[in-house]
Amino acid sequence: MKFKGIIAALALAGLMISCGGEEKKAEKQTVKIGSKKTTKKDDGKSVNLALAGNDQMKYDKSELKVKAGQEVTLTLRHTGKIDKKIMGHNFVLLKPGTSIPEFSAAAAATGEAGDWIANEDQIIAHTKMIGGGQSTTVTFTAPEAGTYDFICSFPGHSGLMKGKFIVE
Repeated sequence: MKFKGIIAALALAGLMISCGGEEKKAEKQTVKIGSKKTTKKDDGKSVNLALAGNDQMKYDKSELKVKAGQEVTLTLRHTGKIDKKIMGHNFVLLKPGTSIPEFSAAAAATGEAGDWIANEDQIIAHTKMIGGGQSTTVTFTAPEAGTYDFICSFPGHSGLMKGKFIVE
């Protein structure tokens, strides 16, 4: 009798092993709508840049580098919490020879109605003004090789929120 029980147990164990032997756990997958990831082929013709501004009137980078003629997509994030009417931020890439103090004064004079942008003929590219927790994107073609200034044109910000846009 013991022998038959051992054989039955071995047969059952063999059957379990051949069928997988372990309990399979159901795999749960979640699909988030709008989360399709696309991968761009790095062909050197385009570049994505990220820049953030905070409630202390500072960008997280003071220098951005690209190659002449590249398609630049710049995303600006406002990492602070303060509304754009009080602590708005944007990215304004200025043409060479533009006086930052004069440009900033003219931008301040246009006010909220003009999105704090003036003298468009002195601008290569700019984003819209955003407030805390918001982001915006601008796409443009990098100008010829050189070093360009970028600023935030919200009144009083260009003294601290500025940097160099280097085109190689």
